[in-house]
Amino acid sequence: MQPTIPLYAADGELCDWISEQRMARLDRLGLIRVVRHKKGHVARCILHRRPGDPKLVRLADYLGTRYSFREHLDNGRLCWRLRRLGRGDELRPVFLRVVADCLIASP
Repeated sequence: MQPTIPLYAADGELCDWISEQRMARLDRLGLIRVVRHKKGHVARCILHRRPGDPKLVRLADYLGTRYSFREHLDNGRLCWRLRRLGRGDELRPVFLRVVADCLIASP
């Protein structure tokens, strides 16, 4: 089991429990302040308040939209569901353009 680290909002409210990898990523981006014990292990992380942030700050506000989420089924089970991007073929030309830009002609 991977140890988790408590993540607090700037106002002191517990937001989430995060992994060490996620903590390192948020720290590299400068979004959190890491609080350590005397012996060096991480006690907690605190999200920085940025200018223009609303009083209520969620982790998703910092990291963007989640494209998968847990869905509760009628039989009581949980499953993962993917969120659709756009309607119909709305984003297909954009996707194909990105793919075409990434292709490299072989010699």
